[in-house]
Amino acid sequence: MIYLQISTAQGPAECQMFARFALQKILREAEAAGVEAEILEETPSKHGILSAVLKLSGSRAESLAAGWQGTLQWVCPSPLRPQHPRKNWYIGVFRLPEIPALPESEGIEFQTCRAGGKGGQHVNKTESAVRAVHFASGIAVRAEGERSQHANKKRALELLAFKLAEHHQTALRQHAADAHKSLYQVERGNPRRVFKGEGFREQG
Repeated sequence: MIYLQISTAQGPAECQMFARFALQKILREAEAAGVEAEILEETPSKHGILSAVLKLSGSRAESLAAGWQGTLQWVCPSPLRPQHPRKNWYIGVFRLPEIPALPESEGIEFQTCRAGGKGGQHVNKTESAVRAVHFASGIAVRAEGERSQHANKKRALELLAFKLAEHHQTALRQHAADAHKSLYQVERGNPRRVFKGEGFREQG
């Protein structure tokens, strides 16, 4: 699994246009290469995007990512500000640290307890409610909507999986925030890929 962050590093609107183009081109290249690409985070703007985080997976994901990591340059007079003297626009594509997959079944403690609230005499008098605790993250959930302990255990696992997914996303956003700090050190003199004109033609 590979995580890539595309960012304008708070660049102007032209950089935001460029970032949107780069995101779309990465997605097209991924599809052509048989690489599964998923947008995990995207921050849109009026003229494009401020940043995005992509998850890439597949046998060719590594080579695809390697072809994009670094500084990207767009050489073009501003389509938005015709009198603007600047013609070179830069964005960064950075690889984020991979977050280890959280276990789905191991390291979970199940506790049974008496369900409360509505549900009838059977629900209230039996220990049908289930509390599931994931030790590694400290996340705990409780399921008591079903009559049987088995059904509530299954529901607790579903809730825990959802919470763990949220936990994963939070950690990924933190990695993206940490990586963002390095975007101000972009090597403008050594771009990874260069595109020209309003049609974003790539320079070979």
